[in-house]
Amino acid sequence: MATGTTPSTESADRPPARHGVHTPGRAAIPTRHLRTDRWWVPPLVTALGLGAFVVYSTWRAFANGDYYAAPYVSPFYSPCLAANCADMNGGADWHLFGSWWGLSPALIVLIFPLGFRLTCYYYRKAYYRGFWASPPACAVAEPHTTYTGETRFPLILQNIHRYFFYFAIPVAGILTYDVVLSFRDADGAWGHAGLGTLVMLVNIVLIWAYTFSCHSCRHIVGGRLKHFSKHPVRFRLWGWVGRLNAHHMLLAWVSLISVALADFYVYLVASGAFDDPRFF
Repeated sequence: MATGTTPSTESADRPPARHGVHTPGRAAIPTRHLRTDRWWVPPLVTALGLGAFVVYSTWRAFANGDYYAAPYVSPFYSPCLAANCADMNGGADWHLFGSWWGLSPALIVLIFPLGFRLTCYYYRKAYYRGFWASPPACAVAEPHTTYTGETRFPLILQNIHRYFFYFAIPVAGILTYDVVLSFRDADGAWGHAGLGTLVMLVNIVLIWAYTFSCHSCRHIVGGRLKHFSKHPVRFRLWGWVGRLNAHHMLLAWVSLISVALADFYVYLVASGAFDDPRFF
């Protein structure tokens, strides 16, 4: 019985495959996989979900309109850093880019949360499987001829994930400030809240939960320590982040959905398609 990389005599008449895990020189396993479940469903659902978000976010990022309805601002457009931003009453409307910037201001700021999610460890797994079938699923043969992992360009750039995490913190802080401003009415008077306030509040809670559940955050908080007993505060923080990290996949999805819903809600109000109900 063959156990090495040499095909057995039983498969000698079978022409050798020339790609993926069936490349000559690797273990001679004739079947592509032995799974009997619908293993293709998760990567398919992942591809459809991420694809839908990419289409929606691309449309909204280039729309350059209907992103501010006092006191609400879309998370896609905050902070607004271009001179062509809509005037926001007390909001993060900072004209760091002058009149020479003629494109949507969302294209300036979205690079940071997009880069943070694009290089996220979970999202890498999700779109590697969903879009590239690399691999399609656990215990399913790799279909590609070669595999270099993240050791070559462009995937080696995934290693800058931690730096995007550093940028994600102030962006989330600004979105928190936007939530505070949502406790005003359209004229800027405090002590008011509407359905949009609740939408934005839920969104920022999920964004912070996803951000703090990040693997890089867990390493920053508790990594490079030889003795947790000498660092009780960091150990406690590491434990809290670890509990969030156990739900990182779920938080990645619900926060992705919530940020799209928050943007869509602001779009409906700003475009006049929906009147924001006021609670008080």
